[in-house]
Amino acid sequence: MKVEKGKTVRMHYTGMLEDGTIFDTSEGKEPLEFVYGEGSIIPALEEQLEGMEEGEKKQITVKAEDAYGEVDPSAIQQVPRSQLPSNIDPKVGMQLLAQTETASIPVTIIDVDEETVTIDFNHPLAGKDLIFDVEIVSVS
Repeated sequence: MKVEKGKTVRMHYTGMLEDGTIFDTSEGKEPLEFVYGEGSIIPALEEQLEGMEEGEKKQITVKAEDAYGEVDPSAIQQVPRSQLPSNIDPKVGMQLLAQTETASIPVTIIDVDEETVTIDFNHPLAGKDLIFDVEIVSVS
């Protein structure tokens, strides 16, 4: 059976950056299961799965602009250290969850000085091309 709209797809995948760094994988876990066409995975990845069959393997590259977008410089902000919870000792590379009115979003500290902390609100994979090795396990 082929991957097409409305079908339940189970697939194994490994997501890598261009330098080979793995950012996510289903290896050692259950395959990812989703309904094709419902937009539950990156749309540009999903489009490339159409027509694949059970057992088929493929490497798919998704350009940054079609994945998590380019880095938005306006999403990098300096905040006074006093605005961070007192139990946090900010360090470069530290990831935190920022609360918005509707959700929690992951953010990364990219610079720290005595008065301010520079926080990057971009998705950690923004600005990066993503490479996926996929294997279709089943289609139903």
